[in-house]
Formats: sequence, structure tokens, C-alpha cells
Amino acid sequence: MTETTDLPVSEPISTDWLALAAALTTVILWASAFVGIRAVAEDLSPGALATGRLIVGSVALGVVVAIRRPLWPARRALAWIGIVGVVWFGAYNVALNAAEQLIDAGTAAMLINIGPILIAVFAGLFLREGFPPRLVAGSAIAFGGAIVIGLATGDASADAAVPIGIALCVLAATAYAAGVTIQKPVLRRVAAIQVTWLACCVGAVVTLPFLPQLVGELRQAPMSAAGWILYLGIFPTAIAFTTWAFALNRTTAGRLGSTTYLVPPVAILLAWLILGEVPPVLAFLGGGLCIGGVIVARSKGR
Repeated sequence: MTETTDLPVSEPISTDWLALAAALTTVILWASAFVGIRAVAEDLSPGALATGRLIVGSVALGVVVAIRRPLWPARRALAWIGIVGVVWFGAYNVALNAAEQLIDAGTAAMLINIGPILIAVFAGLFLREGFPPRLVAGSAIAFGGAIVIGLATGDASADAAVPIGIALCVLAATAYAAGVTIQKPVLRRVAAIQVTWLACCVGAVVTLPFLPQLVGELRQAPMSAAGWILYLGIFPTAIAFTTWAFALNRTTAGRLGSTTYLVPPVAILLAWLILGEVPPVLAFLGGGLCIGGVIVARSKGR
């Protein structure tokens, strides 16, 4: 007689390919935003650029909302969306634009990516997502890679301005992490496109005091500045924030936030191709660490 023992069988863990594709789309478009902001740093002031970008983004998203006609959010959800608009869309954009007038795009991208660390902390504390060991380990690896990139691509010619630029990037990263954390529970009740459009509109309203400045600066700026505003408003804002909200609704905030560690290496590559900035060899090592950290953070045990 043969004795049999029932052993627990591990279920295969499926990958949400739609969420992953949306997250990677966001990463590429957000990385291009660092290049675009840097490209117009000499032509447009931080507030003016934020205003133009958010107005274009609001219009582009408004067209999509008008076609799809999602349900209007409840009053409580509107209040939280308003906070997301002020903090993430408004404060984040102005702070980042100001920072990139003082430090290069690669360094700014690296510094902004302390955001996923803050997202993981905020999500663990306020959304009860906890602190999975793989998430903590992957974040540590990727953050180390981001530091390597920053050391390799720092602009030594602007040493006097670097501390201010770093402080502005930390402020922007904090606003970004707070916005993601607040947005997560709202997405359970409100469509991603609706949340993104309303938050973008709030950000545009908050930055309207810079509108006269934008009009005056565009009169003197080259046509490429207006082109970058259109690009930043449509792609890294309207499209990327929508794909981000879609992915956030299908995964945890901490795990999704870890994917943004891919932004620095992508931003450095785009800056090399578009702005002619050749990254040092050490930056590629940092990019490899970033990618490895994301793989670890997104992996799951058997």
C-alpha cells in the first residue's frame, strides 16, 4: 500500500501585462519630460512653463473625457482630486521646472526618483500596503543606482546652484509621492481619465497667475519653445498621467512607484540623443542598477 501526502502546490503568478505596458509608457514619456524642460530652461520661467503645459494637458484630456463621458465623481472624491491637482500637478511642476534651471536633466531625474522610496513609505503607513522585503531590497538597489547616475552626470560648473536645485527636486519628489498616495484610493471609485483630467485642470488653475508671464516670454522665445509646451502638455502630461493612473488602479502604489527608477537611465539616453549630452560610462552602471532594482521590486516569491 502506498501512502500519499497532499503537499501545497504553488500557483503560477500571472503578470498584468496591460498594467506593465502602461507603466513603461509612463516611464518613457516622463523621462522625455526632463529633456523637454531642460531644453526650454533658458526661454521659459518655471511658472510660465508649468502653466502652458497644464493648460495644454487639460484641453487634451478634456477632449477624451468629452468622448468617453465618465460618471462625475462624488463630492468627497472631488476634494481629494483637488488636493492631488494642487500638490502633484501644480507644486510638482513648478518645483521641477525651477530645479532644472539649476541642475542638468540627468541629475534632476535621479533626485526626483527618491519619490518611489517616499511612495513606498507613505503607502505602507497610510494605505496599509506594508513593506514587502523584495520591495525594500529592490528600492535600495535602484536608489543606489540612481545615486551613481547623479554622481556621474552632475554638472560641476554649477556648484553654487546645486544645493538649491537639490532642495527643489526633493520638494518636487515629496509632492509627487504625496499625490500618488492620495490618488490611489480615489481610483477605486473614479475612472483614471476623470481623475487625471480634473487634477490637471486644478493644477492649471493654480498656476494661472503665471499666464501673463507665459504670454510675454513666448513672444520672445523661439518657436521650439511653443513646440515643447505642446509636447509636454500632450505626452508626458495627458497621456503619461493617464497610463500611470490606469496602472496604479491595477497594482500597489509601492510596486508601481518602483518602476520609475527606470526614468533616470531613459532620461540620460534621450538627453544624449536630443540635447547632445554624452553620458559618462559610470552612468550606464547606475542605469543597470536601476533596472535590476525594478526587477527585484516587481518580482514575487513562489
